[in-house]
Amino acid sequence: MKVLLLEDEKSIRDFVRINLKREGCDVIEAASGEEALTIADSQPNIEIAILDVMLPGIDGFEVCGQLRRKFPRMGIIMLTAKSQELDKVMGLEFGADDYVVKPFSPAELLARVKALHRRLTALEVQEEDSRIIDIPPFQLLLDERKLIKHKQEIDLTPKEFAIIKLLAENANKAISRDDILTEVWGQFYIGDLKVVDVNIRRIRQKIEDDPAHPAYVETVWGYGYLWRKETADEGN
Repeated sequence: MKVLLLEDEKSIRDFVRINLKREGCDVIEAASGEEALTIADSQPNIEIAILDVMLPGIDGFEVCGQLRRKFPRMGIIMLTAKSQELDKVMGLEFGADDYVVKPFSPAELLARVKALHRRLTALEVQEEDSRIIDIPPFQLLLDERKLIKHKQEIDLTPKEFAIIKLLAENANKAISRDDILTEVWGQFYIGDLKVVDVNIRRIRQKIEDDPAHPAYVETVWGYGYLWRKETADEGN
């Protein structure tokens, strides 16, 4: 597993690097956001990036956003301050898959890294047939893991694709936040339900004509979400 570690404090960076290497990870270090982006461009086979939020120059949020746009299948974990709840939300908004709160134990960080790597690997090797799920005006290409709208591909992160697939396969059926979290992030995911809402918000920004009044991904208040297929059909 190749890991990009972005942390400006050398003592923390050394601490994390040592523990990751003990688990067999190939760790590439960066002390600034600019350096991390340069490394990512030169080594596009990085599987997971661990990004500190507070950095000199470009902060971790900006690095996260740029990495997500360039490498949509890269796993991203943010290192956030314990007292900054907003950091967690912003990290997810910028496209992070998970976050770890400082101070953290090496066991917790390694568990998050391994869990994220398993999920990403499962998405890559999952055996899908060549079915196409038609949810007009969309087509979900399962074998290619692509979402098409009006013949244009919509860039999705692995988590966003997995959420849309789950909702599309259960069109017109409400799926609870708990079930979405379990199906997409795994049974033993440690984070909270907020990650589901943040990803749904990002999905709406990408697929809805008017994200403020979604026609496809509908909120079931106090429960979860559903894909309203009839609405989509009428708009085709």
